[in-house]
Amino acid sequence: MHNVFCMAPEVREAFTHVKEVESYRLEGRLDPRDIDVFWLRFERYFDDLYYPLSALYGDRDDALDKFGQLFGRMVEAYGQRPLDLKLLDLERQFTPQWFQRSQMVGYTCYTDRFAGTLQGVRDKLPYLEELGITYLHLMPLLEPREGPSDGGYAVKDYRKVRSDLGTLVDLIDLADDLRRRGISLCLDLVLNHVAREHEWAVRARAGEERYLHYFHTFPDRSLPDAYERTLPEIFPEEAPGNFTWVEGMAGEGRWVWTTFNAYQWDLNFTNPEVFLEIVELMFFLANLGVDVLRLDAAPFLWKRMGTDCQNQPEVFQLIQAFRAIVRIVAPGVIFKAEAIVPPDALVQYLGVKSTVEKQCELAYNNQRMVLLWSALATGHTTLFTHVMHRAPQLLIGCAPINYLRNHDDIGWAMTDEDLRAVGETPHLHRRFLNDFYSGRFEGSFACGDLFGVNASTGDARVTGSTASLAGLELALEQGDEAAIHRAIARILLLHGVTLGAGGIPLLHTGDELGLLNDPSYREDPLKANDSRWLNRPTMDWEKAERRHDRHTVEGRIFQGLVHQIRTRRRTSLLHGFALLQPMWTGNDHVLGYGRKRPEGTLLVFANFSGDDQAIEAEMTRWGGLEGELVNLLIPGARVPVDRGSLWIAPYEVMWLTTEEDRAPAEACCG
Repeated sequence: MHNVFCMAPEVREAFTHVKEVESYRLEGRLDPRDIDVFWLRFERYFDDLYYPLSALYGDRDDALDKFGQLFGRMVEAYGQRPLDLKLLDLERQFTPQWFQRSQMVGYTCYTDRFAGTLQGVRDKLPYLEELGITYLHLMPLLEPREGPSDGGYAVKDYRKVRSDLGTLVDLIDLADDLRRRGISLCLDLVLNHVAREHEWAVRARAGEERYLHYFHTFPDRSLPDAYERTLPEIFPEEAPGNFTWVEGMAGEGRWVWTTFNAYQWDLNFTNPEVFLEIVELMFFLANLGVDVLRLDAAPFLWKRMGTDCQNQPEVFQLIQAFRAIVRIVAPGVIFKAEAIVPPDALVQYLGVKSTVEKQCELAYNNQRMVLLWSALATGHTTLFTHVMHRAPQLLIGCAPINYLRNHDDIGWAMTDEDLRAVGETPHLHRRFLNDFYSGRFEGSFACGDLFGVNASTGDARVTGSTASLAGLELALEQGDEAAIHRAIARILLLHGVTLGAGGIPLLHTGDELGLLNDPSYREDPLKANDSRWLNRPTMDWEKAERRHDRHTVEGRIFQGLVHQIRTRRRTSLLHGFALLQPMWTGNDHVLGYGRKRPEGTLLVFANFSGDDQAIEAEMTRWGGLEGELVNLLIPGARVPVDRGSLWIAPYEVMWLTTEEDRAPAEACCG
């Protein structure tokens, strides 16, 4: 244990004390080899948990007692971890960049809407394998409250599966099956809040002192009103305000902090008991076989007067402590931050300066998704390129989740500064995008709807499936073959840019088949007021049967996407870690960027217009590329250059490299 002497003195003293006092808990519970492994990891990550926990809770009189409780729970969870998962932990510690490989391609779905039950998902795994999926995010499947549940994000019991989906045994069996097939399982862990029917909330409502401190509650409106002065409203139409009066709570009643909905009670992370409860839930899910924990609503965990109560410094201290603890007990498990924030804030969830590789490994690249849809509506890539130049480079040990659509809405998260820099008027550009994708703009090809309309400000977001927003729904309604062809080209363009980036590309249910908007939600009273269900379709397995027929819309999209995925998986040039260089292509309709790795260089060019476009051939010499170029997306084809220009077809995407730089997937490091 010589490395302990490399620790700062106060950390070394704390570690030595813990080891002396707590060693007895390991004896008899674990075999000697497991004990050695545990202590090695505990030493390695001790300061990563010690410093943030000291900052968060170190001034409390019961700090040592709480730390002892934490240690006991870590030992218990490590002792209960199945052998095959412990072996996976070791494998992933030897290959810490396993999630950055170009073979990682994700798929997200609701269990019931995709295949009915967890057993149904197991039955459909060959379909996902055919598509090339190696990462499966199953949307909330833990037991929610009855009635409205924010799509399952109001959890009543974290230790039960929703009864109509199956059981914990079914979940374990699915996780085992996925692992054998090389598919990583991602599940949601809702951190910020629980359902008001959760046991903790029920006991708090009954006045139990311990559980009252699990939540932010107030006897009158004085403090809530003070907080509200700087708090935004998440759902201004459905759930205005951030506090809810609970009649009869702990006597006459109390105001409860409810950021999202009245039935979702925000947890109080200033209370270390809440921290310990969440740690136990992490261990529970990890030991079921979950590979990735999606930290839902992570930005909201800490409240501070006079702020928007998002992205506070303590949020990152909490995540760092969670990360260190899980790395000791289950290092094969990684974190994904559900942080829909600007890039400068996003990198904090991945780690900056001294916290690099100590925060989340994954985070949603929301801004890239927004820029894709903005470029498609305008046909111009100036804003996209400008923002890419300004965006911070991601560091080693992390990866973005790149996606076109997910279960939520599209909020136009572009800064006013960036919009003005490219000559756009911020509020007019956002209004145009809302009008365009809701079909209100004359000449629009999109079919979508508005969500979260704020009547006082006019702000809104957009909902809709990838295919409907890209014009397929309207083209099919009109029976226009040329329009159908253009819509499919747009869909494959968007996927081609997403798959042609680093990180993990994530497909949403049915996008691989071109599934359209699902308006049936309006007939369900529990969903009718939430237009996000428009882009949460039930999987159409009859359409999936047509995926091999290139004469059908489903076949053209599916086969085109499979080709892109297989091409991505065959090259290491799309490994997550690379030098990224955005390019001004000299043509406002063409997006361009280069990715340079030790084994080669890749150029991506994408035409966001419906007309042929040209860029200077010299653009293709970035990064020292010499000789004849090949387009990886067209096997065997050489890239034609006409009189010093490279021509790109309407809505075409190119992945360019040289024959010499074409790198096989096995060249991927880590």
